[in-house]
Amino acid sequence: MTVRDVGRTFGRVAAPAMVVVVCVLAVAQTAHAELVYFSNGRTLSVRSHREEGDRLVLSLRAGGEMVVDRALVADVGPDEVPYPEPVEIVAAPDGPAPNSVRSTAVPVVSPVFEPLIRRVAAEQGVDVSLVRAVIQVESAYQPRARSSKGAIGLMQVMPATGRQYGIRNLYDPASNIRAGVTHLRSLLERYPLALALAAYNAGAATVDRFEGVPPFPETLDYVARVRALAGQ
Repeated sequence: MTVRDVGRTFGRVAAPAMVVVVCVLAVAQTAHAELVYFSNGRTLSVRSHREEGDRLVLSLRAGGEMVVDRALVADVGPDEVPYPEPVEIVAAPDGPAPNSVRSTAVPVVSPVFEPLIRRVAAEQGVDVSLVRAVIQVESAYQPRARSSKGAIGLMQVMPATGRQYGIRNLYDPASNIRAGVTHLRSLLERYPLALALAAYNAGAATVDRFEGVPPFPETLDYVARVRALAGQ
């Protein structure tokens, strides 16, 4: 059995000044969690689980649920590492909206890249809120970001994927967003939303191999975070 995974630390995303202003109205509370041990040696910290026949329904810490085959899970035990519950936030008086919302993630709208995001999303027929969410989770709006695996720019596009769409300079924000949104659209045409996001993160071949969202903590967390930010 591998050493217990204490959960993946969410990337810190700083909202641009004058764009998103929030104030915390409630102090985060500590909650219990469960640790799911997968048969491939990976682990995932979740809020809770329930059995439905030969499947397990996992309530994800970032929100939402994930269904996995019971055969993929070796064991479920308590996660001794506490984590904060979502805190209640509202927009400041001069903010974008006065309504309260309980959320662990605050969507970011970038005054620098927003016109480009809107234009490309409209051209490709992809929901702009989904594009914003992918950029926020992938790079926190850092155009010079580069992952250890070689993914580049705002939408963390792999060079091979960029070449697939005739784009080579992935550090250029316009080129990167065009490649990323075009790739995302192709995945949305092929899969339902959750699987398309999983394919964007882990690759379409991996999604096909598992015939669903791969039971990888990173991918499960990624899908939940993007959907929460996009409100989908």
